[in-house]
Amino acid sequence: MASNAEEERFSDDEEERKKRQRPPSSYGSMKSDSDEMKEDGSETAEDVLQESQCDQEVAGVFNRPAPVLPRGEEVGVQLNRPASPETLYSRTTMQTKPPGALVLETGSDIECCSEEEDEDEVLITNSPEPPEPIELEDEMQMDDHGQPGKMHPEQDLPHVFKTIQKALTDLNKEDLYKFKLNFNLRQSSDLSLKQMFDGDLLDFVDRIIEMFGLEQSLSCTIATLENITKHEEAALLRANCKKALIRFSLMTQFIRDCQFVFEAIPEAGKRARLDDIYIEPEICLCACGGVDSSHEFRSPLQAPIQSPPPGSAVSLVNMFRQQKPDGRPVRTVVTTGLPGIGMSIAVSKYCYDWAEQRANRDFQYVITLPFSSLWNLRDRNPPDEMSMMDVIEYIHSLCKSKTYLDDDECKYLLVMDSFDCYRTPLDWKNTPIINDSHVPAKLDDLIVNLIRGTLLPNAQVWILGRPAAVSQIPSQYVDAFTEIHGFNQEMRDEYMRKHFKPELGNRVVQRYKQLPTLRILTRQPFICWMVDEIFAYNYKKYRDYGQEPPKVTPFYVNTLVVQTNRRLEYYYDQPPMCYNWSKDDQKMLIGLAKMALKMLEQNTFEFSEEDVKHHGLDVRDVTVLSGFCTELPRASSGKRRFSFIHSTFQEFMAALYVFTLFREESKNALEQSKGTWFTSRQQPVKTSAGLVQSAIDLTFASPRGHYDMFLRFLCGLISIENNRTIGGNLYERLPFKDQALYSPEVKELLRKTIQTCPADRKENLEECLREMTQFYN
Repeated sequence: MASNAEEERFSDDEEERKKRQRPPSSYGSMKSDSDEMKEDGSETAEDVLQESQCDQEVAGVFNRPAPVLPRGEEVGVQLNRPASPETLYSRTTMQTKPPGALVLETGSDIECCSEEEDEDEVLITNSPEPPEPIELEDEMQMDDHGQPGKMHPEQDLPHVFKTIQKALTDLNKEDLYKFKLNFNLRQSSDLSLKQMFDGDLLDFVDRIIEMFGLEQSLSCTIATLENITKHEEAALLRANCKKALIRFSLMTQFIRDCQFVFEAIPEAGKRARLDDIYIEPEICLCACGGVDSSHEFRSPLQAPIQSPPPGSAVSLVNMFRQQKPDGRPVRTVVTTGLPGIGMSIAVSKYCYDWAEQRANRDFQYVITLPFSSLWNLRDRNPPDEMSMMDVIEYIHSLCKSKTYLDDDECKYLLVMDSFDCYRTPLDWKNTPIINDSHVPAKLDDLIVNLIRGTLLPNAQVWILGRPAAVSQIPSQYVDAFTEIHGFNQEMRDEYMRKHFKPELGNRVVQRYKQLPTLRILTRQPFICWMVDEIFAYNYKKYRDYGQEPPKVTPFYVNTLVVQTNRRLEYYYDQPPMCYNWSKDDQKMLIGLAKMALKMLEQNTFEFSEEDVKHHGLDVRDVTVLSGFCTELPRASSGKRRFSFIHSTFQEFMAALYVFTLFREESKNALEQSKGTWFTSRQQPVKTSAGLVQSAIDLTFASPRGHYDMFLRFLCGLISIENNRTIGGNLYERLPFKDQALYSPEVKELLRKTIQTCPADRKENLEECLREMTQFYN
């Protein structure tokens, strides 16, 4: 009977304790800073400690485990929250084991104590003197890529939690009631009144952070305090969480701007999620020029192109994990690549991953300073002198504080994209030194000092731009030089399959591999997108599509048009989709095409600044802004050298010059003695068949592969479809009846030549014929 009475007494005590039990908080180790909000009859920390010790004594008497609180049965609202770092820390450090003591875990199932244990053994649950804090090596300190990513203490969850809790603790009961009602009006769709008023203040802060996140909870708390006229409390909360608010504003901007992207040409209603379409290209720690030396006919040894050495690859997230020879982290990293290689989308991916806290969380801030925005700021009339902090605030209006970057322990990144958009050269020798980020100066001087490292020396700087633009930066100011090399074969296939259902994606991949030139060209993500879109469209439109290999000329024609339109938009401020090719634009393209033909005749793939000037062209316009050329690593003599983005594009431009001269002036640029450039002595040519016959003769008289692609492009340019694309841009569009006069006689010429040509030339002539006869790409 005595035993039954004891068991009933134990059961009653347990039920009573359950009723008083407060719902556990994810941040339970955070103690309230005020006693004003305690309700009558609430438990204190000493009550809980005494009750826990009593439970253990009862467990020891009856030789049974300490009572375990059933999860989910407490009084109040129980939220399923993951254990926070603070809770884990409390469980680890709130217990010690003095010599000869047995520690009982009262919050978990424990095996029954043995009856043979010494009666003198000391039983304790909490140590009066906690041990030294230990740093837990848990997954909270690592990002998605296994990198150390611990956030700054003033921006992390514990600081924001305690600051919000302290601001609300200072309110009296009436103001707190008004605050909760007002907060509920702002978030009525997600938070009910019952959830708002259940539990104590810690429960409330815990709940709103869990439901809305740090950023929204903090901003709504400040706005609500302002709304109930608690301006001092709101200002104090804003000041104490200044760094977190600036970080949140930058993250919000990146998520808004980078979550969805337009591929290639922006088109209303057609955008994709960045995570759904992004494939990280190959990035190498070297400057090779980025030009692929492979060719459908020519040997790669004929092209003066270097290849990246093995082991030089670096991932995007590790861009600033590199180290200098002295072991310190790099400060300034320059990244370059061909036009359309994916530099801008790589910046978007880097910033978006930081905003989503997937990578590089140890950066307190990632601040973008695109050179296009800097140029617009400089180009104001009249230009104003500004401090570096004024420039940052101009581009990021929410970053109002002037001192948040001055802390020596502040680690942040400045991303400066599109260096080629800054149209004026920088004076690296005579620019005065500026050390203070709050001193007004000319924008050119601020940029030079920022790259030098004299201005904002704690910042890490990432500069991106086309090779001919970033080559002006002195090498002593660059810690690491990286180059984006585009997609390898596996990346191209993955990119194309991600856009469509598996069946259609596999058909697109299989089709583009039918043509060696397209396999080479799709190394550039921009061309890969173009191939993807055209093939998928045709597969959906034509039932019999895919039986014949694709044509190649339309892809080069579209590259010419799109890159020229981009040049007009990015560098000459023409509104999108309203492009107008001026006489100067046409003259530049024709001059560039003429230079390409001369290079083809001389069997060279590179040209110099003198070659550009010889054809009456502007060096910067050709090598930086055109989108068709790139700068190669300098020779031992230090002389600058350039090339087209690929040798096949050089051959296409040469064919474009020959065709345009025939179309506009009825002249044949190929009727000349070898080694003598075009002069006025050329004889007029009356038919397109005569022009193609000259190209065929030149091809047969040259080594195999030297003019084969040139001939293929020339035949493709004569076809009606490609004339429609270029017509109206490079030259006036002809009536349809006149366009049709070009191709019939050329087709007949090709058919006759195929029957009598050498065997090793037959395959390319059949490709030339298909460029003119095949209806779709």
